[in-house]
Amino acid sequence: MRVAVLGAGAIGAYVGAALCRSGVDVHLVARGAHLAALRQHGVRVLSPRGDFSAHPHATDDPAEIGPVDYVFLGLKAHSYASAGPLLAPLLGDDTALVAGQNGIPWWYFHRLPGPYEDQRIEAVDPNGETSAVMAPERAIGCVVYPATVIKSPGVIQHLEGTRFSIGEPDGTVSQRCLRFSEAMIAGGLKCPVEPRLRDDIWIKLMGNASLNPISALTRATMVEICEHVGTRRLVELMMEETLDIAARVGSTPEISIERRLDGAQRVGHHKTSMLQDLEAGKEMELDAVVAAVVEMADITGAPAPTLRTVYAATDLLARSMSRRFPTLPTT
Repeated sequence: MRVAVLGAGAIGAYVGAALCRSGVDVHLVARGAHLAALRQHGVRVLSPRGDFSAHPHATDDPAEIGPVDYVFLGLKAHSYASAGPLLAPLLGDDTALVAGQNGIPWWYFHRLPGPYEDQRIEAVDPNGETSAVMAPERAIGCVVYPATVIKSPGVIQHLEGTRFSIGEPDGTVSQRCLRFSEAMIAGGLKCPVEPRLRDDIWIKLMGNASLNPISALTRATMVEICEHVGTRRLVELMMEETLDIAARVGSTPEISIERRLDGAQRVGHHKTSMLQDLEAGKEMELDAVVAAVVEMADITGAPAPTLRTVYAATDLLARSMSRRFPTLPTT
């Protein structure tokens, strides 16, 4: 099996290292000081489950790799539409794209029976530009639960979690999913194949669509948001609205709001990915995590007043930061 990790950041390098130690032929696509360290020393993973190292091939030129069986997408979702030149050399006739992204994926309504089947979500597939680069037929959905950070170039700090739930958009348990799952499990990760992966998407999205924008607006950690009476209630309202939208498109996540909040609180003083991006001067992942949810509210007729309000404030923050610091990197 040949796997390329396109965007070998904190999660991508962690996945690549795990697959590498399971015997998979892994190729990491990275850049800058991180790439230099990967080439020289490989990936070093520091984890409460035990430290380990792996030495996959690393490059900034996918043409060096050629077609692979799977591409694990470690890019931010807002980079997908422009990833064509990087992705093209990696694609063979049967290459699958394992999309390890936050939020609503571009393939969400692909082969989903019902009134919204194959409807495009503009927030994540503007004018069909993402689908043109990444055909939905290639997509394997992936919900990423682990928390990782790049401690230093080439060194990944694994904080918690090992589960990567995957699944086909049409709900089948395919051989390509099973094969990828087996390789991930052999590398020490959890990788269940879920026929109803969209339910998992909404479970994670309950937290991401609420905690992420609030953390960006307040600069607070997850536990601080959950322990403050006012913001905790705000998160509860946003989660209620998120579950309403999920139900309107046929998903029924089996988790209570209180349990989801308690899980977020147990993470402790952890900054959300959106707050980390904001502080680093990077583009926040608003489109997939919040804008797409609001667009789905429009599609289904859901009121979602709290989600709309918080999204408006966070979108204005992002636009303001872009105007004030136009030279800051966005990826």
